[in-house]
Amino acid sequence: MIARTLPPFLLLMLFLLAGPARAALDPDIVQGLGSSDFGIRTAAIEALAATGADGAEVVAALEAGEFGAVDGQAVIVRNGVVTAIGSGETLDVAAADVALLRLNNRLRRAVATARAGITLEVGNEPERLAAARTLVGNSAEFMLPLFERVIENEEVDAIRELVIQAAARVNLASNDPERRIEAVTLLGTSSDAAVLTLLTPLVSRDGDAWIEPDPAVRAAAQDSIAKIERRIAFTDNIRTVFTGLSLGSILLLAALGLAITFGVMGVINMAHGELLMVGAYATFVVQGLFRTHLPAYFDFYVIAAIPIAFFVAAAVGVLMERSVLRYLYGRPLESLLATWGISLVLIQAARVSFGPQNLELTNPSWMSGSVEIMAGLSLPWNRIIILGFSVFVLVLIWLMMQKTRLGMFVRAVTQNRPMAGCVGVPTARVDTLAFAIGAGVAGLGGLALSQIANVGPAMGQGYIVDSFMVVVLGGVGQLAGAVWAAFGLGIFSKFLEGWTGAVIAKILVLVFIIIFIQKRPQGIFALKGRAVD
Repeated sequence: MIARTLPPFLLLMLFLLAGPARAALDPDIVQGLGSSDFGIRTAAIEALAATGADGAEVVAALEAGEFGAVDGQAVIVRNGVVTAIGSGETLDVAAADVALLRLNNRLRRAVATARAGITLEVGNEPERLAAARTLVGNSAEFMLPLFERVIENEEVDAIRELVIQAAARVNLASNDPERRIEAVTLLGTSSDAAVLTLLTPLVSRDGDAWIEPDPAVRAAAQDSIAKIERRIAFTDNIRTVFTGLSLGSILLLAALGLAITFGVMGVINMAHGELLMVGAYATFVVQGLFRTHLPAYFDFYVIAAIPIAFFVAAAVGVLMERSVLRYLYGRPLESLLATWGISLVLIQAARVSFGPQNLELTNPSWMSGSVEIMAGLSLPWNRIIILGFSVFVLVLIWLMMQKTRLGMFVRAVTQNRPMAGCVGVPTARVDTLAFAIGAGVAGLGGLALSQIANVGPAMGQGYIVDSFMVVVLGGVGQLAGAVWAAFGLGIFSKFLEGWTGAVIAKILVLVFIIIFIQKRPQGIFALKGRAVD
């Protein structure tokens, strides 16, 4: 810290800097910049941090190597012209006669501190955030007026949090208990877990003695710690719920198609996870085409991949149904073995075509980054958009099932296949179309999954069991049940992972589903109809 190493004269000079916020560049700073004493000059450079825009020109000159001194006067040498700092007067001095300042590591740190302080008030949001991070670990008492201005006026919570920490680091070292209490109280408004490392020593002992001798400061610190812990617990719960919803959206896209095919045909499709893989690889191919042939429109490749992923996966589904599955209806064990063999074929085909390594897709710019909901809680855009996309697909499937002729046929075949055939429903064609739609929706799930995870030949293996759990838990052929089961399992799993770990959480989820199915074999929502078993 500067205040611990400077002589009393310079401390007095820096104290004077805590005057008006936007005054012209202080003469004491100008004098310090021209000093031949290395320590005074370094402290004067750091003091520019509290001057706001007034010191920006000097800092720019320091960074550009245009700052120097002549006869004890700080000057800027630019384009052969020597200008006095402070007065702005052009001096009748040859540029070659000016001793330009060469920056060593210590001076570079001082310039970085000065630049951060200036940027904290005049920069854009990303620049201010970076400046605040710099000042958290390199703050001094003379910066307090700057920090107070920023804390009062800053609208971005993340920047304000960092400046609060920077100001508190200074005040916590004060000998005045009132200032320490003020700092502790200010820190109590934070939601950053890092703040707890500043407050915890204040309520701790060093042997038999308290580290913080003043009981009022200890009480304020304890109160602030409790507030921060409650706030962190609240944001952690929101983050867990969102993560569960994000997982549930992927499970929903994976299970929607399975709910249709399993409900209509009773086929246990062990290759359903590989249909997700097909959609993901289709998205990868579209990305490559846009990167090679349409680089100016690269941000739109995900939108272009939506119909392609759907129809490619649907085509693979039709091929599976026409070539193998239509001969195995009513034989669940044989269909299970056959689809498991198809899954191995698809995995090997992906390895031959794209290689065994995982592939990483690039998010478009509008899916990159995150949005800050509150202090300490930022949600990634790619997961938010995928959650909205899964809801959009769900609405389309519901409209198809409830408002179209095909949907009516699918519901009729699901409830009573023989009777539907007797009244003229083309059950074989419905089977093919239903399997194609289910496979296409799985392809959309692969597209969504490609934006948050690596694409590889075995990527679908991790979702097939979860997809069946969603279908069985929600009720065979029931969209509402699939929604409740997918989001419920996603949120429940994430909370369990936080308490027990991923492996134990998976076991507990399976135990829960086994117990639930024993009590309610038809799932959350049972099919309605006279012929339903």
